[in-house]
Amino acid sequence: MKTAHDIIVKPIITEDSMDMAANKKYVFKVLRGASKTEIKYAVEEVFKVKVKDVNTMNMKGKKKRLGARPQGSTAAWKKAIVTLKPESDTIAFFDGMF
Repeated sequence: MKTAHDIIVKPIITEDSMDMAANKKYVFKVLRGASKTEIKYAVEEVFKVKVKDVNTMNMKGKKKRLGARPQGSTAAWKKAIVTLKPESDTIAFFDGMF
């Protein structure tokens, strides 16, 4: 059985994600097999907030090579953009970032 900490792999900290955090939208790398409902309940459980909406994207692995070695690829992963309800508190983890 998947726990909330298994579903949320890590937060994504980029300039664009920090701009979205001002509008209560947060970006996470999540388990590839997780559904939107599972992501919603995991974020609510871990961060004690109310989630309004979850958007997900499957990110393909990119082709890479290292020197003369044969070409390989990076791992594919899933990204989730979580929007909080207006009456919900912000996620404290992101508050000190901007």
